[in-house]
Amino acid sequence: MKKELAKTFSPADIEDKWYRYWESNGYYKMGEDESKLDSFSILLPPPNVTGTLHMGHGFNQTLMDMLTRYHRMKGENTLWQPGTDHAGIATQIVVERQLDQKDISRHD
Repeated sequence: MKKELAKTFSPADIEDKWYRYWESNGYYKMGEDESKLDSFSILLPPPNVTGTLHMGHGFNQTLMDMLTRYHRMKGENTLWQPGTDHAGIATQIVVERQLDQKDISRHD
């Protein structure tokens, strides 16, 4: 018998299964074992308010998530540190240009 794919993606079952597996194996725990020689740390930038800029960060954060999990599963001390806004001025310029097209000032 041929199984049909669902018309829409519903990740809940898959995510629940893997989340439980990762959590039960301690993959979410931050390591602080000073006897380990290897550690891994990466800075997480915040999302942007514009779609285009955010898509780049979404892709970038996916890669950082995979790298952090990989190093954690190898048994290394890991830290995925939330960062500070590194693109505030660039984001402001993009948003102000979008507002200008609608004859809206950022002060409105």
